[in-house]
Parts: sequence; structure tokens; C-alpha cells
Amino acid sequence: MIDRAAQSSTAVPPEVSAFENVYAGVGDYYTATMARYGATPRGVDWSCEATQFLRFVQLLKIGRFDVPVSLNDLGCGYGALAVFLAERYPTDNIDYLGIDLAPVMIQRARRRHRGKPSIRFAIGRSSPRQADYTVASGVMNVKLEQPLDLWEAFVRTVLDDMHRTSRIGFAVNFLARPNPDAPPGQLYCPPPETWARYCEQSLGCSVEVLAEYGMREYTLLVRRNPD
Repeated sequence: MIDRAAQSSTAVPPEVSAFENVYAGVGDYYTATMARYGATPRGVDWSCEATQFLRFVQLLKIGRFDVPVSLNDLGCGYGALAVFLAERYPTDNIDYLGIDLAPVMIQRARRRHRGKPSIRFAIGRSSPRQADYTVASGVMNVKLEQPLDLWEAFVRTVLDDMHRTSRIGFAVNFLARPNPDAPPGQLYCPPPETWARYCEQSLGCSVEVLAEYGMREYTLLVRRNPD
């Protein structure tokens, strides 16, 4: 993502090189949570399996998964979505690729899904392929100490890449408000219209906002408009 952005302009925006610190901070954060809690929902900063699965239900409203389809899972962690899919849909229907920038996550995911040819994992910042759909759960919520303008430049880059690597559409969730015990200023909680408007106006997509499903968050379903 960074190389492409750098080549697109003779004047490299200041945030491009600073993204290295963003990715390093995010990678270190989730490596630490995995070391502390293991391959569990808490290891990817969710409270429990029930709420983790509820998020998956919302994200998968982007399309049908009971027919042959390809799916990118950006920020896949230890591969929990792949387990969720396998329990609910015919195994051979979904060509799944999980991507995560933390090598420890990918190691755990590959170990967990060894011997399943339709489920693959890759270390990276964005998908190396185009699929029918891309989903991302929680990848833009933990801002840590990054300046807001830099973090929102990072969010734009991620959304642009999800759009580029999705033939039909993509889904992503954001926090609507922080947990009461969260460190002040470390979580990113934009109003739904901020990124819904961006996806409509800058990416030329139609957007459906899912909210009020019992959690402090919302999900954007972003679909390409017919040509």
C-alpha cells in the first residue's frame, strides 16, 4: 500500500512514511494480546466468543455464502472467522484467505487450519488478491497514541485497499463509543456518517449501516454500484 501511494505522487505525503509506525504499533499491540491471552477472543481484543460471533454475523451480511464465493479476511487474527464459516456453510463453497500483519497470528491460524486447502493465510497489510468480498473486524479501532489526522489517513488507505481487492463489496466495523474502562484517547470511535459518506462519495459505492445489534459499534456494508 505504501509503495503504491509513494509512486502516485512526486510529493510524498508526510503520513505515508509515518504509516510504518502505525503498522508497527498495531502489530506490537496484537502480538502482546496474543501472548497474554492466546488464540482466544481476548487474544484479538474482543471480550468473548459470543460477541465475536455476533460481529461475524453482521459482517457476512455483505453477501451470500451458501454458494461458491471467495472471501478476504483482513486482520484475520488466529482464524476465528474461518471456523465460524466452516460450521455454517459447506466447506468447499468458500475460497478463504486470511491476512494479518502479525506473524504470530498467522502461525496460530495456519496451525489451527492445517490440511484445509480452501482456507489459506498470509502475512501482510492488505490482500494480495482480489476476491468477491473482503471483511475486516476491528482493524481500525485501536488508535493507541497516533494523532487523529494520521489515523484517519490510515483508515482511508485501508478502505481504499478493501475496495480495490473486492469485486462485489466489503464490510467493516467501527466502534460507536468506547468501553468505560478503555484508556482515554486510545480507541477510534467515528460517527457512522464519516466513513459511510467517504465510501459513497470517494469510492462510488452504496453503503448500508448496521447498528443497534446490542454492542458499542456499527458495521458498514459497502457494495459496488453496477457500471
